[in-house]
Amino acid sequence: MGKQGSPRGRRVENQDLDISFGVKEHEFRSLDMQHGGYPPVGRRLSGGEFKWDKVFLAKGLKNDSAKFTPSKGVYVGKRQMWWLHRHIRSIVFTLLLMGFLYLLDSLLFSIFDPVMLRNNFSLQGSSKTEVDMVPRAVKEDPVKLYERLLNLADSSLAEREFKQESSKLWEEPYPQASSWKPCADKASPHGKPRNITGYILISANGGLNQQRVAICNAVAVASLLNATLVIPKFLYSNVWKDPSQFGDIYQEDYFMDMLKDEVNIIKELPLNLKLLDVEAAGSLITDADLSKEAKPDEYIKNILPLLLRNRVVHFLGYGNRLGFDPLPYELQRLRCKCNFHALKFVPKIQQIGSLLVRRIRKYDFARSTLDKQLLGNLIPHVPLGSNHHGAEGPSSKYLALHLRFEIDMVAYSMCEFGGGETERRELQTYREAHFPLLLERLKESKPLSPEELRMTGKCPLTPEEAALVLAGLGFKHGTYIYLAGSDIYGGQSRMQALTTLYPNLVTKENLLTSSELAPFRNFSSQLAALDFIACATSDVFAITDSGSQLSSLVSGFRTYYGGGHAPTLRPSKKRLAAILSRNKTIGWHSFEGKIRKMIDEGQRLHVRGLGRSIYRHPRCKECMCRH
Repeated sequence: MGKQGSPRGRRVENQDLDISFGVKEHEFRSLDMQHGGYPPVGRRLSGGEFKWDKVFLAKGLKNDSAKFTPSKGVYVGKRQMWWLHRHIRSIVFTLLLMGFLYLLDSLLFSIFDPVMLRNNFSLQGSSKTEVDMVPRAVKEDPVKLYERLLNLADSSLAEREFKQESSKLWEEPYPQASSWKPCADKASPHGKPRNITGYILISANGGLNQQRVAICNAVAVASLLNATLVIPKFLYSNVWKDPSQFGDIYQEDYFMDMLKDEVNIIKELPLNLKLLDVEAAGSLITDADLSKEAKPDEYIKNILPLLLRNRVVHFLGYGNRLGFDPLPYELQRLRCKCNFHALKFVPKIQQIGSLLVRRIRKYDFARSTLDKQLLGNLIPHVPLGSNHHGAEGPSSKYLALHLRFEIDMVAYSMCEFGGGETERRELQTYREAHFPLLLERLKESKPLSPEELRMTGKCPLTPEEAALVLAGLGFKHGTYIYLAGSDIYGGQSRMQALTTLYPNLVTKENLLTSSELAPFRNFSSQLAALDFIACATSDVFAITDSGSQLSSLVSGFRTYYGGGHAPTLRPSKKRLAAILSRNKTIGWHSFEGKIRKMIDEGQRLHVRGLGRSIYRHPRCKECMCRH
């Protein structure tokens, strides 16, 4: 095995321990001790001592007496008894030693068996809730929907192994992308803001990426209403189970300083307003009080009067409550400035994030603007064009893959993934526990069949399908792949197709030691921040669900800071379903051509369209400048 943190020595498939084999081996040793280790001529008493059975010995000698003459038989019997008496202490000592070793073996097995079991579930069934709620077998047969194509992919990768890999795989195909440069951080033309109306409190819900969007929207709303923003709070969620607050994830002082010429921001509400019962005063605003993606007019009409009357407004569970269009130029630019410039991860997250990147790259220096923006000064800068390599030689390119195949995503989709009746029962049980409103809504309408859902692009991509896309594009067998998140539904059996074609697949759990991960263990948003860094700084970023907040924000970050050298692969689920529907007949050459065409169309250069997310599509005059 390689050293700690080395992708070559820490592969995902190594975690697929065969527990059943371990049990059989233990049982075999137990039987061996009973039937071979202990002589079948006595019975063990308490304390480990043995009492020799004279009847047994006599019977054994009698049965063999026909082979000897009487005098010779007596002589042999006496000689055996003499031998036993002479060596009785050695025999007893040997038996006691074997008994002790047997007990020690049993003790060690009882200690390490749970460890092996935990390792076997390192990519298991997606969430603790699922494992607790629906017990799963320790070892499952892998589910393969496209076995024929997988065999073709395997043959293709074997043929390609010693051929030169196309550099186009690691580059953006359209050079015009490099003409767009970041410029949302330019100074505001309106001078320093004033607090005329009051104070805005924000309690953001969701995980890391939903909270990030809420923060940027809150900054824009505070500017719109000419109010002072209090550093946002994060609501505790029974889903995410993370008590982290703003200062645990982002640098508060940097955030305030970066936006000081745009918005007044303070850490705490003034003491005289802390005593105000905002709910009784009518200043508590929930999602029910605001439209989804509300326009500025709605804030001015409904929120501003409350702010002027009570001096404070509290947005509870605030999230996607500010639309993208129409929005004044300065507010749109301000949201970009907040997202791409003001939100810096705290040094603790930057430090471990830099370890992730350096270990998978085998490289100790920054290579791009993305590195510097996300990791700060924790990774040394090397000027462009430098041939300097890390201590272990040339750096390794890597692809980051965000698989949205967690239990919640799979269950909510209402799709089927080849797991038969067991899978259907599992997912229905999960829906009943977590999505009762979805089930009620489905009762009122005729739902689409699983086949119809798949052909309309509604089903999340499986690890098997992701593997086929990468193989179809031409990524080689030895490609290093960083997997964002590790709670894959179905665990190792689902991952087998991907890890067979691409064994150099790692996660943060592989690359970091237990002590390095320990400060983040119970903080899902901080763990998600590590995935954000590893995905954003990757040479290629591949997504399987364009609607994912992490995928959207990371791809936008790569567009903003990538300089046209940070490709993102976006397969169309609808088009891919049509291609895979021919899996029993399509030739591999034809499959490759269709996959490459699909990805190429997803990489075409687009300026942000009307109503599109500015966080995902920053190529627009409010965020970027074209040279």
